[in-house]
Amino acid sequence: MEKRAEKIRVMIVDDQAFFRAGLGQALSQEVDLEILNYEPNQDLLEAIENNFADVVLLGSDLTSQNALGLGRRIVRLYPNTRVIFLSPNPNDTELFEAIKIAGTAYLGKNSPASEIIDNVRRARRGEYPINESVSTPTIAGSVLKEFQRAAQMVRPGGETVTASLTRRETEILNHIADGMSNKKIASALDISEQTIKNHISSILRKLNANDRAHAVVLAIRHGWISIEEKTPP
Repeated sequence: MEKRAEKIRVMIVDDQAFFRAGLGQALSQEVDLEILNYEPNQDLLEAIENNFADVVLLGSDLTSQNALGLGRRIVRLYPNTRVIFLSPNPNDTELFEAIKIAGTAYLGKNSPASEIIDNVRRARRGEYPINESVSTPTIAGSVLKEFQRAAQMVRPGGETVTASLTRRETEILNHIADGMSNKKIASALDISEQTIKNHISSILRKLNANDRAHAVVLAIRHGWISIEEKTPP
């Protein structure tokens, strides 16, 4: 029997309930997409972590917080989650900022649902449709200048910057350092063993670690967990 592909988990983040409902309805018609529940009063980063969102459709006109700043935090904390910005008024300045923070795509909120769906699927495949926008002269010049500025700031022999760990990932690493198995960690945190495995996969990717033990060593070096906490009383 052919194995059924996992659905792409999509979270729509926008202050306008009507827009969220309309877009959610359109996307839910696609058999390969799963729309995750999200309300503006929820903690977005926690919702992404708990639901393992593959793609976040982020409105750039949020009133309660800075959407670009929020997108930057998502990209930094959850490198496996792709961010697609949806702007009510697409412009070169906002597009350039979205490119700088490694946004996956930048579309107008009035874009056809078919275009948004296509970008979601491309994002899940690891593509960056936003790069196609760099062909415009204004954006191309700005991107070039930014790369030149960044290159001047790189220190010779400098370390590769690693993504920060989330609170839950740090908690799991502490349990690993205590010698606990995935099953015991799942029981201690009252979540599924598969969820623990997903978190550990994310940890290994973020730290570029070979295995669990290597991840613990790297986390101790960075000061994310303490050796002293591991010393028996």
